[in-house]
Amino acid sequence: MHGTPHIVSDVMTRTVAAVGRRAPFKEIVQLMQDWQISALPVIEGEGRVVGVVSEADLLPKEELRDDPDAGCLELRQSVDVAKAAALTAGDLMSSPAVTVPAATTLADAARIMARERVKRLPVVDEVGLLAGVVSRADLLKVFLRDDEEIAEEVRREIASYLFPPPSSTVRVEVHDGVVTLTGRVRDTALVPVAARLVRSVEGVVDVTFDLAQDSRTQ
Repeated sequence: MHGTPHIVSDVMTRTVAAVGRRAPFKEIVQLMQDWQISALPVIEGEGRVVGVVSEADLLPKEELRDDPDAGCLELRQSVDVAKAAALTAGDLMSSPAVTVPAATTLADAARIMARERVKRLPVVDEVGLLAGVVSRADLLKVFLRDDEEIAEEVRREIASYLFPPPSSTVRVEVHDGVVTLTGRVRDTALVPVAARLVRSVEGVVDVTFDLAQDSRTQ
């Protein structure tokens, strides 16, 4: 009944900056500045993602550049100390890389980002090669859907099934992503079901109801 959810390949950035294992520190910083990004996939061979180097991986070199005493170093994680001395992407990167297939739903991608505490995910194709990158901003693009497009999906995929005419008369309106259903329905017990389904429509910010039971069905 429900419409096909958007997937990562619908919103991802396909032109991607990436580096090899041997990319030097300064080149990594320069690429991040040029592309205005906070992380770069590290690839090898034909494009297999082996890791990700992020700003967080680069910062220990600045943090520990003044040769702190041994007592200070003991308080830092050994990985930070190692990265402070690292010179190439292979030594700096976090590995294995957290990646997502291009067919991953936007909801699943958002959950992975939250769980892994990352802002960007490399996207891989069917054979595991780099196909793009999806960011938090990309996932939010779904909220740019046109209000009438959302309304038409709610009418077609939800209202027409749960509240079919002529026993119910339901109007669907959407303003700034907020869906409002008004009218009379045969069975008000279906309203919570409708609320759950409408909220799952991509681009919906919230849903409100002003539905009364049709007195002719009581």
